[in-house]
Amino acid sequence: MNKIEHLGIAVKDLAASNEIFTDLLGTPPYKEEVVESEGVITSFFKIGESKIELLQATHDQSPIHNFIEKRGEGMHHIAFAVEDIHAEIKRLMDKGYRMIHEKPKQGADGKIIAFMHPKSSNGVLVELCQDADK
Repeated sequence: MNKIEHLGIAVKDLAASNEIFTDLLGTPPYKEEVVESEGVITSFFKIGESKIELLQATHDQSPIHNFIEKRGEGMHHIAFAVEDIHAEIKRLMDKGYRMIHEKPKQGADGKIIAFMHPKSSNGVLVELCQDADK
């Protein structure tokens, strides 16, 4: 793992949340993107070497919608940048950790991603991410 790539925050209203984080960080989001496969629209803020990703559900079957229904708005996941996502998934699975995705999939912001099941990581949803062009 190289660094914390981003922190994911589940929100009900992306526009309102963008205003809050723009005020908080003193800069607007640098990107908004829809990720159809996850049923979300995201916005990204750069802060130092890391990012904040706000996620709003686009439909009622979205994992983000379900998360907010159960837990309310707030921290959803922590994402770590990795050099070789395939090797990292294998390394973790070989150690007995449960992955939600055993193969990476397309994510937002030019990344391929895979999530570790929170039951394997003290209730924290962990995302592995790698630049898609590597």
